[in-house]
Amino acid sequence: MNRRTFMMAGGVSLAAARAGASSWAAQGEVPYGQSRLGLSDDGRDGVMYVPKAYTPGTPVPCVMMLHGFAGWADNLRSTFALGEEFGVVIIAPESRGLTWGRSVPGFDEDVRYLGAAYRRVGSLIDIDDEHVALAGQSDGAGYALSMGLAYGDVFNHLMIFAGGMMAPLRKRGMPRIFFAHGRNDSQMPIDRTARLFVPQLKAEGYDVTLREYDGGHGVPREIVGEAYQWFVADYKKP
Repeated sequence: MNRRTFMMAGGVSLAAARAGASSWAAQGEVPYGQSRLGLSDDGRDGVMYVPKAYTPGTPVPCVMMLHGFAGWADNLRSTFALGEEFGVVIIAPESRGLTWGRSVPGFDEDVRYLGAAYRRVGSLIDIDDEHVALAGQSDGAGYALSMGLAYGDVFNHLMIFAGGMMAPLRKRGMPRIFFAHGRNDSQMPIDRTARLFVPQLKAEGYDVTLREYDGGHGVPREIVGEAYQWFVADYKKP
């Protein structure tokens, strides 16, 4: 699946999404700040965050951030300040169950929901296609890594915070990858995860950064901030 088919899956075409964005921008209805995605009425939906620096018509970097086990989009509210700081739109969808990828990572009901979330935000915001990241923490990080490698022609950056799984069914594209992992993580020990994944990916030609830090499974805010700085480092506002 490439970016076009990812956008079209579920019946919303890329052209329709762009037309919707243009119509919305003309009306000046920018949903600045935090708002619900409005994709589901079963209690699990998600949010998007639009920084005040966003200007309609100017493509902006976008991060799709996945929560951990049994999490909610509200668990990621601390990252919204980073979206504001770095001028990044954040999409924080919620998994369809307690965690992500209950069947094949990247080819399940979760990926269909992520596609719908991306289309929804893409219909409202001008997204820079060269700066689209898939990110996650803990269970969300494992799913983001596996799915991001499978859909690397859609997501050109991956930010993996304390992830414990790398099991892509396939690999597409060559996304740049930022790993952050605690040296004392007892839930997902670094020697069994990041320190194994990084050399393998580098050997396959991926551009990989590993940021180890003193601490356990939780990722300090300043480390997450480093990942966002890495993500926007080569972004040039049109």
